[in-house]
Amino acid sequence: MSSRYRLAGYLTGATLARTGDELSGPALLLLGLTAGPHAGAALLAGLTAAAAAGGPVFGALLDRSPAPGRLLAVALAGYAGGIALVTATFGHLPLWSVVALAALTGLLNPAIAGGWTAQLPSVVSGQPARLPPVAGPALTTASRLDALTFTAAALAGPGLAGLLATLAGAPVALAVAVGMVAAALPAAWTLPRRPRPAATRLGKQLVDGFGVLLRNTPLRRATSTSTLSCAGVGMVTVCYPLLGAAHLGSAADGTLLMTVLAVASLLANAVFAGKRLAPDTIVWASTLVLAASCVVAASATDGKLLVAAAALAGFAEGPQLTALFAVRHRETPARVRAQVFTTAASVKITGLAAGAALAGPLATWSIPACLLTAAAVQLVVALSQVRKPSPGRAASPRCRGSCAAR
Repeated sequence: MSSRYRLAGYLTGATLARTGDELSGPALLLLGLTAGPHAGAALLAGLTAAAAAGGPVFGALLDRSPAPGRLLAVALAGYAGGIALVTATFGHLPLWSVVALAALTGLLNPAIAGGWTAQLPSVVSGQPARLPPVAGPALTTASRLDALTFTAAALAGPGLAGLLATLAGAPVALAVAVGMVAAALPAAWTLPRRPRPAATRLGKQLVDGFGVLLRNTPLRRATSTSTLSCAGVGMVTVCYPLLGAAHLGSAADGTLLMTVLAVASLLANAVFAGKRLAPDTIVWASTLVLAASCVVAASATDGKLLVAAAALAGFAEGPQLTALFAVRHRETPARVRAQVFTTAASVKITGLAAGAALAGPLATWSIPACLLTAAAVQLVVALSQVRKPSPGRAASPRCRGSCAAR
C-alpha cells in the first residue's frame, strides 16, 4: 500500500469523524435550546467536560496497543452510539440524566481530536516499528493536511447543523453526525499496526506522559495557552445561536457564523503557509485577535458586524491550531505520542466545556456581558504569556517546514 494511498485513507477518515464531531456540538446546542439556553449549554458542557478524564487513559492505551487503529475504531463506535442515545433520550428523561449520558460519551471525544493525529507519523513513514521515524518534509505536508481536516470539519459541521436543524430539526442533524462518525470506522480500523510494545504498567505510562507535558516548557506553555483560550471560545460558541436569534432571524442561522469562522481559518492558514513564523509565538498571539473578535461581536447591532467578528476569530483560530500541531510534533517523544496528543486535546476540550458551562447563565442574563467576559479571558491568557517569550529555539530539521507553515 503506497504512502499516498495510506495518507488519503487517513485524511478521509479523519475528515468524516471530525465533521461529525463538529456537527454534533452545534446540533446538541440547538436541541437543548428548545428547552432554554441553560439546557443547550448544559448538553454542550456535558459532552465536552469529561474529555480530561478520558484523554490520558485512552492515549496511553493507544501507545500500548499493537493495533491502535482498531482501538480507535471501537472508540469512534462508542462515541457515535453515545450521541445517538443522548438524542433519543432528550425530552424523555430528566435533563440531568441526559447531560450525564453526554458526559459519558464525551470520555471518548479525544479519540477524534487527538487519537487520529497521533497515528500520523506511522501513516506517513509506512514503518510499523514501535518508534516510527519522523518523515521530515513528508510529515510537514501531512501535518498541514491533517490540520486542514479540522478546518474543513469546522467549515462543514456547523453549517450542516444549522441547515439540517432548520429544514428537519436538530435530531436529524444529530443523526447525520452519528452517521459521519460511523463512516470513519473502516479508515480507523485499517491504520498501521505495529509489534506489541514492551510490557509497561499503565500507571507508569500515564506518569511518563504527564511528565512530558509538565516538564517540556514549550509544550506546557502551548497546552496551557490553548486550553485557557478554548474556555473563551466555549463562551462564544454558546453565544452564536443566541446572536443569530437576535440579529439574523433564528438560532440556527447563528450557527452559520461558525462556518464563516472556518472559512476565515482556511484563508488565514493559506496566507501564513509560506511565512517563517515561530509557532510558539503564534499560539499565544492569536489570543489577542480572539479577544478583539469578542469585543466586535459584543458591540454588534446587525449581521454585518457579527460576520466580521466571526471572520476575525477565524483568522486567529486557524493559525493557532496549526501552530499548536507544530509544537506538539516537534516536542513529543514517539513512545508517549498518543497519550500526549489525546491528553492535550482533552484538556483543551475541558477548557471549552468550562467556558460553555459558564456561558449558559451569563448569556441568559446578558449576551454582551458574556462576550466581553470571553474577551477578558483571551486577554488574560495573552498577558500571562507575553512576559514569557518563547525559548527562541531553532526548529529542528524534522519540523522546520512544519513550523514555517504554521
